[in-house]
Amino acid sequence: MIDRAALLDDLQRLVKLLEDDLRERVGDVPELDARLREEHRLAREAGRTAEAYEQWREEPLTQAAVAWVLATVFVRFMEDNGLLETPRLSGPGERRSLARDHHTVFFQKNPTLSDREYLEDVFREVAALPAAAALFDERHNPLWSLGLSGDGARKLLELWQRIDPETGELVHDFTDPAWSTRFLGDLYQDLSEAARKRYALLQTPEFVEEFILDRTLDPAVEEFGYAAVRLIDPTCGSGHFLLGAFRRLFALHQRNTPGTHSRELAQRALDQVWGVDINPFAVAIARFRLLVAGLRATGIGRLKDAPAFRIHLAAGDSLFHGVRFLRGEQMDISRGQIPLNRAHDTLKHTYHAEDAEALREILGQQYHAVVGNPPYVTVKDEALNATYRGNYGACHRQYSLAVPFMQRFFDLTLAGRDGQPAGFTGMITANSFMKREFGKKLIEEFIPRSDLTHVVDTSGAYIPGHGTPTVILFGRNRAPVAGTVRAVMGIRGEPQTPEDPAKGLVWTAIREQIHDVGSSSDWVSVSDTARSVFHEHPWSLGGGGAAELKELLDERSDRRLGDVAREIGFGAVTREDEAYLVSREVALRHRVGASFIKPLVAGETIRDWGLIEPVEAIWPYDAKSLGATADQGTVRFLWPMRSILAGRTAYGQTQIERGLSWFEYSMFFRDRYSTPLSIAFAEVATHNHFVLDRGGKVFKQTAPVIKLPAAATEDEHLAFLGLLNSSTGCFWLKQVSHCKGGQGINEGAKDEAWEGREA
Repeated sequence: MIDRAALLDDLQRLVKLLEDDLRERVGDVPELDARLREEHRLAREAGRTAEAYEQWREEPLTQAAVAWVLATVFVRFMEDNGLLETPRLSGPGERRSLARDHHTVFFQKNPTLSDREYLEDVFREVAALPAAAALFDERHNPLWSLGLSGDGARKLLELWQRIDPETGELVHDFTDPAWSTRFLGDLYQDLSEAARKRYALLQTPEFVEEFILDRTLDPAVEEFGYAAVRLIDPTCGSGHFLLGAFRRLFALHQRNTPGTHSRELAQRALDQVWGVDINPFAVAIARFRLLVAGLRATGIGRLKDAPAFRIHLAAGDSLFHGVRFLRGEQMDISRGQIPLNRAHDTLKHTYHAEDAEALREILGQQYHAVVGNPPYVTVKDEALNATYRGNYGACHRQYSLAVPFMQRFFDLTLAGRDGQPAGFTGMITANSFMKREFGKKLIEEFIPRSDLTHVVDTSGAYIPGHGTPTVILFGRNRAPVAGTVRAVMGIRGEPQTPEDPAKGLVWTAIREQIHDVGSSSDWVSVSDTARSVFHEHPWSLGGGGAAELKELLDERSDRRLGDVAREIGFGAVTREDEAYLVSREVALRHRVGASFIKPLVAGETIRDWGLIEPVEAIWPYDAKSLGATADQGTVRFLWPMRSILAGRTAYGQTQIERGLSWFEYSMFFRDRYSTPLSIAFAEVATHNHFVLDRGGKVFKQTAPVIKLPAAATEDEHLAFLGLLNSSTGCFWLKQVSHCKGGQGINEGAKDEAWEGREA
């Protein structure tokens, strides 16, 4: 049986070794380096990256390393479970010896070759079987684009043949009568730390997947018929949603056409599930899992007896590639027609691992059900960030990918017009858009045009691996129909980590109460809320009457904070804290003048309603004019870091390009500093900590300040401070601020309500 933890641990170390091996090969083989440089150049021209070549190159190296590892994992799984009759890599018992014999015979015939050629021979032998051909596709699989060295391949082969000295058994045995491929989800998520961070890799728990399919695929089947439905996951990852959809559809075909051969029924079901993912090795895993599911469903025990199943998957960027469908276009999904009047088709650029033909087919049509768990990260690459912003109108400020993916999910859903029924969409996504400023355009411009049907607050549920508070959204791609939206609103978080997350108290309440309008428990309450509430930013999903109370406070207030305050914002951004943050003693010892040392306040130091505890910092400004200046001691102290300080960028320009001195802060707001009285608060906090400051301090971006009109007295500041620090103020802020999570929030149990950090 598979030891998932031991397998993951060994393969994580191996991937790093293979990355080093490939990096060295690219440096040694000019042809490989030249090909990668050309691919990088084309990607930059297409607006898919702004990274320098050396930085960009790390991703294809990782993809190739993982591709080699996964290719051997697939072969090992098929060997140990009898799908391949002749073992070529390893196997329990005598099969390991047989594999070693094949290895010996290969080198007797090919004495000048290496283990790389041996593994390639194994892959080609397996790929000769129709059912497995796509797993080792030489046109797009990264393992063929960047070959390992012979030594790298040998390390890979040795891993699979390693024996446990204590038991004498094979260390990694994939034998499993149930043919479970769930372990591949662990590999997808954690095999490469670099890929996990880059793509925000995260598995969707089965109970969440089932909840979403219940409310998308099932009603789509009822609306359109089981044989006509087509489902896509545009962020399919390792294929959890696709596997769940395949099982449901195959069962429906069996029930309705019992006399048809199971192979035909399996293919019909496979023809109804489609997927795309930006990560090529995620697609490889999903493809293998669907293949195994198809074999299992049809009772085929040997790969040579299996047909060449059509599996509709492709590596690609769902936000970049394919058609953008416009409202009012006419298309016949049953015939797979691509509308003539379309926004644009960006398949002019594909990476080596991306199949333009497959992407054109998959992303060139709309679907009866669109489901998924899109990544929630912000896009660090400037070029790709700008490309997405140009393609999706709701992208605003420092948006997270939750925004364009919400648009894309609806875009890929069959549009309802001219009396035709609309498709269904469902996703679990980060809830940050609900309250943070970047979600404003999405909520106020895009959502009012779409038929949002359900908003389910899952931030209090324990969902393994989901450290970011989440929400589940359901809708249909048509103009809004009903005047209300079903809202499941949170009251309390999970009190302790449940043994079975699917049976957690909060999740159970969500599952059981979603159809019971007006119900309320200790955990959630359910209501049909006026649609107009979800057309205004921010959203408040507080249950137990919290949302209603917040709405009442909004109605009763006659002024907003912006009507009272002159301005709200921070005082300074250094962008190189380590250069400036030194103690007064150290600064004076280096002969920095006393007037060039000021208290610098960060948000984390505002934790007491009556006290701010700043740190000392170099402050390169004239005390009277507030112009940038520095004495000899300050210049001498900062001089070793002058290149770094001069190269700081803001608004796409360096310090020097912006007309600033190399030694001054990246940003300094003189007007906010010159007015003594300020009301300071922490950007991220558990409670409303507003503090009166009487001047002389510099407030960083994590500690914004509220500036009342210049004529406001100290007593007026104190009166306003009392309102901000009141329980009413705390309640209102909790409703409109984004919960950034904290210990226990979707990472375990939330022992106390105050653990959520609001921003």
